[in-house]
Amino acid sequence: MNIAVLGAGIGGMAAAYDLIKAGHQVTIYEAEDYVGGLAAGFKEPHWDWSLERYYHHWFASDRHMLGLIRELGWQDKVIFPRPYTVMYHNGRFYPLDSVMKAILFPGLGFGVRKARFGLVTLYLRLSNNWKALEQYTVDQWMRKWGGDQNYEMMWKPLVVGKFGEKYAKEVNMAWMWARLKARTTRLGTFQGGFQAFADRFADKLKSMGVTINLSTPVSSLIPFSEGGISLASGQGAQRFDQALVTSSPAILARLAPQLPTQYLQGLLELKSMGAVVMVAALSRQLSREGYYWYNLPKSAGFPFLALVEHTNYLPPEHYGGDHLIYMGDYLNTDHEYFELPQDELLKRFMPSLSRINPDFNPDWVRKSWLWRTRYAQPVPFANHSQNIPSIDTPISGLFFASMSQVYPWDRGTNFAVEIGRRAARIMMDSKK
Repeated sequence: MNIAVLGAGIGGMAAAYDLIKAGHQVTIYEAEDYVGGLAAGFKEPHWDWSLERYYHHWFASDRHMLGLIRELGWQDKVIFPRPYTVMYHNGRFYPLDSVMKAILFPGLGFGVRKARFGLVTLYLRLSNNWKALEQYTVDQWMRKWGGDQNYEMMWKPLVVGKFGEKYAKEVNMAWMWARLKARTTRLGTFQGGFQAFADRFADKLKSMGVTINLSTPVSSLIPFSEGGISLASGQGAQRFDQALVTSSPAILARLAPQLPTQYLQGLLELKSMGAVVMVAALSRQLSREGYYWYNLPKSAGFPFLALVEHTNYLPPEHYGGDHLIYMGDYLNTDHEYFELPQDELLKRFMPSLSRINPDFNPDWVRKSWLWRTRYAQPVPFANHSQNIPSIDTPISGLFFASMSQVYPWDRGTNFAVEIGRRAARIMMDSKK
């Protein structure tokens, strides 16, 4: 078959890898001038490694991503440093990168509260019955079984930070289960950064015969009555036997408005959060203790969800001696942060850095970068499994694989690989 893949993110490239291996002709269309999607990075001239626009890492349990890397023979390029994650409580930060440290966290109090926290966490990590959990919200389930105080201290800041006050009470418990089930304290990356992996993967695909068209947005996908898809781009209209869209539900709805009403409406009813991430290069280390990831509750007055000092995870020598921090947040797509100029947003963020290190001075900031996307975190409501769009759309030859369909698992490159490869299998099986 002659197949088009829309999107050169990790999922699109994983699908293309399996399709080309099976003997099909594959063309990837990417609107940006780079590959990697939301995992793409950028690089200053004096850096040896690239840095992700939106902070990324792999967990030791990411079997789909790490399995693909083993297939490619690049496992020697994967490293797992051990950084430290901390949580805010009463003006101080406490390590929170293991179950034991979480149990010792003073915000949990003593006795029964700690026991309930430990038992609930253990239950969720051992259980596989996520379907039974999705009928409840995180707010309902955690308050009932973990206790109101534990929920307010440990879980609510995470849910509010991820989904805002607008959706925090509506997110279902299967989403929380998946985070606790799948994640580990070991965090991995690729030598040179995620962009180094994406570029190397793209070169591999090209060597296998895949055509990758960068800076080539697609404007429409129109089905032929006799089968096949007409794809329109800046290169004109081209005919394909199949097309796989790996971008957002809204983009698929725009490209193929002739989809049946029920499927189209399902796409448009899916909700998601956007992301705003500012990266700053500092002249010196921000965290005195060498902490990597700061979980920051909005209730404590921080203007972002997380502060991540990347160079306490990877050495600043990879970045020309720069000390790199992320200041990131998931936000409703109409939030003012999506429109504020970069310099204004930096002014709002900088006072909080003094709460991390009282010695911080704005003169430490050498340069900053601002990245924004309105499609970053799908919002899963109760019984969300009933609302997931099928990969095989009602239009013959048109397929859809996005992070909105990896539920109950959370978005990320691991499940991008899984759904991209699953879509490739479905596409090939549909022609048998």
